[in-house]
Amino acid sequence: MAILGTSCASSYFDKKQTSFANAEIDYAPGFGNIVEIIKAYMADKRTAAVPKHDIAVQKLTGQSLMNESDDVVYRLGHSTILMKIDGQYVLTDPVFSDRASPVQWAGPKRFHQPPISMADLPQITAVLISHDHYDHLDKASIIALKDKVDHFYTPSSVKKLLVDWGVSPDKVTELNWWQSVQHGSLEFVATPTQHFSGRGVFDRNKTLWASWVVLGKQSRVYFSGDSGYFSGFKEIGEKYGPFDITLVETGAYNELWKDIHMMPEESLQAHKDLKGKYMMPIHNGTFDLALHEWFEPLEQITELAARDNVQLLTPQFGEKITVSTPENTIAWWLLQQGELDVALVTD
Repeated sequence: MAILGTSCASSYFDKKQTSFANAEIDYAPGFGNIVEIIKAYMADKRTAAVPKHDIAVQKLTGQSLMNESDDVVYRLGHSTILMKIDGQYVLTDPVFSDRASPVQWAGPKRFHQPPISMADLPQITAVLISHDHYDHLDKASIIALKDKVDHFYTPSSVKKLLVDWGVSPDKVTELNWWQSVQHGSLEFVATPTQHFSGRGVFDRNKTLWASWVVLGKQSRVYFSGDSGYFSGFKEIGEKYGPFDITLVETGAYNELWKDIHMMPEESLQAHKDLKGKYMMPIHNGTFDLALHEWFEPLEQITELAARDNVQLLTPQFGEKITVSTPENTIAWWLLQQGELDVALVTD
């Protein structure tokens, strides 16, 4: 399996060549920033940080997935997306655990169950990992899935984690930014983001972070992973756009950490930069990871998309989106709160 493309070490390593770094900013929050974040959390007065009831999902079965002949996308959770492109199953950032945390007795607890169990998933052609944070790289899910995944693709230096968890080394391929790999009829490209990495105190930025371009015979899909807004989106759009669907981070944002998580208006601009036809906001609706109400990211991006005439997709978890001909989706977060009967958010 040949890795194509080139990568320049100076574009993703720090000056000492010991840790990975962003191309445009040096994200290293100081003591003052940490104090401000602590103050913000202590002053938290949200009334709907989490849903009052479990979020309803559209259940999926392995058989229903097998029967689907179109190129389709299903949102399963936070940033967990299942695609069927060219008849091959691609899964991004699989997190099926109850908590996005190093332990399952504490930490952010999911608002809903996955639309499909890991046991009922079909054989997965490829798993794409964006970075090593707990809400994107879940040890328990990797262990449960390792025997039903043909291959894992990760940013540089993430492979060791998967191998330590029992994944065969020959089933994991690492890529640096702008490198690509062909898997059957599919091409996967690791593209830059503006973020950081680390699962503990002493491993800050020791692994790379990335977004992913998925190219099939007919469909072009972009998966953002986590990122602050930066010029890389335009470059990705120029190189690989236009995209049929962009899966763009829209959630867990705050002005205090906007360098590494986009505000809603920036998420919309990223979609435009990427030359996307339809935008599907992700990184919301599953875990409480910031200081906004749980439904705010979806409300904000819906208003912004309507203002700028952007075609938005906000499917319920488990709802099928056909890449070539997406159907209208409803404002399900309002239905969840009993605030309306039907609200179309796409034309």
